Amino acid sequence: MVAFVSTVAYLGLEARAVEVQCQVAPGMPRFAIVGLPDKAVGESRERVQAALAAMGLSLPPKRITINLSPADLPKEGSHYDLPIALALLAAMGVTDAEQIADWIAVGELALDGRIVPSPGVLLAALHASEQDKGLICPAAQGTEARWASGIPICAAPDLISLLNHLKGTQRLPDPPPGDAQPAAIGPDLRQVKGQESAKRALEIAAAGGHNLLMIGPPGSGKSLMASCLPGILPPLTPVEALEVSMVASVAGTLEGGRISRSRPFRAPHHSASMAALTGGGLRVRPGEVSMAHLGVLFLDELPEFQRAVLDSLRQPLETGKVDVARANAHVTYPARVQLIAAMNPCRCGHLGDPALACSRAPRCAADYQSKVSGPLLDRIDLHVEVEAVSAPDLALPPSSEGSADVAERVAAARTVQIERLKGTAMRSNAELDGDMLVTHATPDNAGQALLTQAAEAMRLSARGYTRMLRVARTIADLAQSTQISRIHIAEALSYRRQPPRA
Repeated sequence: MVAFVSTVAYLGLEARAVEVQCQVAPGMPRFAIVGLPDKAVGESRERVQAALAAMGLSLPPKRITINLSPADLPKEGSHYDLPIALALLAAMGVTDAEQIADWIAVGELALDGRIVPSPGVLLAALHASEQDKGLICPAAQGTEARWASGIPICAAPDLISLLNHLKGTQRLPDPPPGDAQPAAIGPDLRQVKGQESAKRALEIAAAGGHNLLMIGPPGSGKSLMASCLPGILPPLTPVEALEVSMVASVAGTLEGGRISRSRPFRAPHHSASMAALTGGGLRVRPGEVSMAHLGVLFLDELPEFQRAVLDSLRQPLETGKVDVARANAHVTYPARVQLIAAMNPCRCGHLGDPALACSRAPRCAADYQSKVSGPLLDRIDLHVEVEAVSAPDLALPPSSEGSADVAERVAAARTVQIERLKGTAMRSNAELDGDMLVTHATPDNAGQALLTQAAEAMRLSARGYTRMLRVARTIADLAQSTQISRIHIAEALSYRRQPPRA
């Protein structure tokens, strides 16, 4: 007898249809799984057999073949346990195959028959919605699946309850709707003493979604200001929150089905590998740049990262996505991030301080900062030097302006951009390009003359020239000006500082 159950395979943020085919035929007893399974899928044989034994069932002494179709699509993960078990039970006649024909099943089986969580349930639910089918998933992930509205969800705690529900002898409760996680409360800009120019650059970066590099001595507040950035960014829209949650779901970090409206903030250590930062590994999981999608990627101690690792960010920063190519898979993850980086001016960190600087200055600074490639620096819109904080500054009372005040100005500027970019795939000034850049970021005559003169003197690349226009457009938006003038161009150029070269 042959039975069929629908499930999915995850390829990046795409769920592809997979049909689990089970045949129980006469012959020497065996249990084989074919169709390009990885080790986790191959081990399903043991988990399924133990789960059936916990129900009081034993496998028939026949030849059992499980085929995962299409056979040329790699199958990875433990979520195939449940569909394999259901297909086997249908082939054995324990349950009716017609009862599961309109369902897509995902979930891992424990040895005692419980259905335990597995990554990617939100993607499977969205796929089930497209296919006009229901979803069978672990009870702990029913809330997560409910975000795909309009489809029946069967969230089962164990295999016996699921079978009773399908037969109509037991009714499983509908999973509760998911909650939006409250925004995390981070540091407030009031905690930053002094650093007015750096805080202004941070506001511009937040308003336009621009990349920012802070260069300053240790203890000057670079990391504190970076951690304040999520508090002044606008919350995620419902569509953006779903995008972020899809990445978290496939990474297995979406807990309790709670979707957050706060923008992600990821701060990997400088020892991170290329696979950890851009994605990869045996199962091609999303990296830090994708986990920070539509949020902030903070790289502290920038020159301490391996140069090849940093250069792997050049393509994602330009295109907003990361393509991970492997011999057995080609996966694309979204990576629209705002890069915030911090670094010391030199290895000792005290360049410019006569009492503390090393004797190798300025060669020390040139060697240290040259660890970051020019093409990567060219993709950073704002370069700001953060001065050391003096003792009198630390003794001052907190600033009267906090994150809430800055967030209001940022939100007003973002509202202007949303209206300007309506009908396009762009979301902020940092993405202005082509005709949109010409239409909305062309300065007046005085501003254009200053920009042309500065571009020649500073030897700006075409990318640098374009990014200066984007920053100037953001500065004008913060000033509630429809026209980019000379003063906006001048401020934008003041943040285009290049590190010293040997």
